[in-house]
Amino acid sequence: MDMDWETYGWERLGEGVGRRRLPGWDATVGLVTGRDAVLLYDTGATLAQGAELREQVTALTGGRRVTHVALSHPHFDHVLGTAVFAGAEVFGAVGMDTLLRREAEELRMDAVRQGVDEAAATEAAEVLVAPRHTVTGEWTLDLGGRQVLLANVGPGHSGHDLAVFVPGAPEVVFCGDLVEESGEPQAGPDALPGRWPAALDRLLALGGEDAAYVPGHGAVVDAAFVRRQRDELARRFAVS
Repeated sequence: MDMDWETYGWERLGEGVGRRRLPGWDATVGLVTGRDAVLLYDTGATLAQGAELREQVTALTGGRRVTHVALSHPHFDHVLGTAVFAGAEVFGAVGMDTLLRREAEELRMDAVRQGVDEAAATEAAEVLVAPRHTVTGEWTLDLGGRQVLLANVGPGHSGHDLAVFVPGAPEVVFCGDLVEESGEPQAGPDALPGRWPAALDRLLALGGEDAAYVPGHGAVVDAAFVRRQRDELARRFAVS
């Protein structure tokens, strides 16, 4: 099916593969469709954003629903919309499940500090969905005529960084906030700076030289950009 990406504010990256930069925090969500299943990478900062994404995916795919959700890392602007995707199988890096259950209140407070309406943040935190499936190394999902690879490439930006590799022409790597283009990579209190460059090395090994790399924030970049950011982070945090 020829999906009408631009009408809904999405960017086409390949056949059945696209992404949208959400308003507010410029967080990217990714979409990968197969014959039998639909994967969404990240879900937005509020239930309202999640609901808008759900409606857009349904429109883009001719009435299909999201069957799989992969969460890049446990920060509010990437996970608080998950509850609206009822019935979807939710994936995250190992340990993210227990972290989200334990730190839902901290996530709510962080969202409010960053400008999310308090009522909206509270509503999302109360129904926060933790991953049912946790990825230790790599996990291949068959979407029907298309296999995608979920890869636990962190820690780095957080303690639980999950990338998604999509074969095709071009190959696409959804990087989460391990890569940022619209600003300097952010190292919050849960970052592991000393291990971040190695996480980017794993991303580069995953995608190779010709892949399109999709940052958590900003425009799509190439391998050379990821390598430069890797070297800048290594210098910034005095890592070899």
